[in-house]
Amino acid sequence: MDSLNRMALELADEALEFTEELDIGAFELDSGATVIDFGVGHEGGLEAGLLLAELQTAGLATVQTRVDEVAGATFPHVEMACDQPDVAMLGSQKAGWELSVDDYEGLGSGPARALVAREGEFQAIDYVDAFEFAVLALEGDALPTEAAAEQVADLSGVEPGSVFLPAYRTASVAGSVSAAARTAELAVFRLYELGYDPTDVLSATGSAPVAPVAGDEQTAIGRTNDALAYGGRVHLTVAEDSDVFEAVPSSAAELYGEPFAEVFGSEDWDHDEIDEGAFGPAQLTVDVVDGPTYAYGEVREDLLADGFGLA
Repeated sequence: MDSLNRMALELADEALEFTEELDIGAFELDSGATVIDFGVGHEGGLEAGLLLAELQTAGLATVQTRVDEVAGATFPHVEMACDQPDVAMLGSQKAGWELSVDDYEGLGSGPARALVAREGEFQAIDYVDAFEFAVLALEGDALPTEAAAEQVADLSGVEPGSVFLPAYRTASVAGSVSAAARTAELAVFRLYELGYDPTDVLSATGSAPVAPVAGDEQTAIGRTNDALAYGGRVHLTVAEDSDVFEAVPSSAAELYGEPFAEVFGSEDWDHDEIDEGAFGPAQLTVDVVDGPTYAYGEVREDLLADGFGLA
């Protein structure tokens, strides 16, 4: 397979070429690292969010929007389809890099993770990237700093001037769009956590509503998780049958049915203290090649309406 970072770099270049049209920003740090502002100081929009989601999967997924309803109200939904979900989702899209340096904190996703490849997923998918550029999307309430870029460069094994850092707040249009694009990734990651071989997932398709943009990060985190856990639909085509599929939807978790703002609030917003089973899609269909088709879970529009603040 070609380098994930090389493929993502082409998308980063596209973002830099169309900053005005996408209503995003870009600048270079003193080290030469490039920051692309998808939704911190700039507004961004649906198209910016779609490009961000595509970049996070290194261009290995098709991402688009459609119009649908939530509790009778019209909402944009994001659809993502991918035929290499193990590498695209576990090796790139997953937000697995917790970057904390000096006064900057951000949650990193994207193919730079595959240059470091310390997470267990990379052994499971048997993929490590090697490239002279690193692309890491950072979700946080501030733009990446010089120290943050230097740490990414050091861990990725590239020069600081070869680092590209798309950045966005959860409480932004791009943040809501890129979150909605994670539905299938949640399912693939839950399967991995449950011991299923991710290379046996042959294709993944997912959709979820785009959560209303909140005025603060905590509300936004709650809403975007509601969109996935109570509104996300996933279809997987897999090579091997298993008895773990029914544990993938969010309905399998004990705390199912609570708005995520309350779930996070009860644990002082510590993600690690929350039952990992809560971070699954609302509904999952699994098509086993030359075998049965399973369907588990359901969309809960009542809970979406509550979490989205629908009047």
